[in-house]
Amino acid sequence: MNSATTSCEADEWELYNDDGFVYKRKKRRLDPAAAAQTPSNTDPEAEERNQRERKRATLLKLKARYQSEIDRWELLSDALRAMEEKYRHCQSQSSVRQQQLSEREEKEPTASFSASSLHLPEFVNGSLVDELLLQVEAEEAVIHDVSHLCDVAEAMCSAQEERLKQSLIDLPIWASPHELIASLCDN
Repeated sequence: MNSATTSCEADEWELYNDDGFVYKRKKRRLDPAAAAQTPSNTDPEAEERNQRERKRATLLKLKARYQSEIDRWELLSDALRAMEEKYRHCQSQSSVRQQQLSEREEKEPTASFSASSLHLPEFVNGSLVDELLLQVEAEEAVIHDVSHLCDVAEAMCSAQEERLKQSLIDLPIWASPHELIASLCDN
């Protein structure tokens, strides 16, 4: 009786070698309906064509997914380049205004001396205040643009993380965890 039970158990389990990791698993049995649908005389050429078509479809799907991701990153890159260009433009305008201010101070040394000697805000040259205000506004625009880019990059990373999580959640192992635990406990 013991040998009959052992042979029955041996028929249900098989050794499986997964790249050097050997373990027992239940033998997979074909469904009679699935076996009837699968023809016994399969054409190797047709099977190879089907396999190539499946590979092609999978690769096209991967290409489309990666291409959309590349397009999003290129958009972010273009936005960053535009921000850098805008910042350089503001910097160049600032340097031109500084140069004009220094030329004006050279022409009117008494005005710059009287303004610098008093150190009072109401005696500060109006163009200097305008220059500083423009510089602060340019820096604020850069900070806003960088913040927006960070938000977009964070949204892209969150979407990627969700896709990865979903791929793990969709594993067939989670469909029946009770069967998994039961099969692990049978050993």
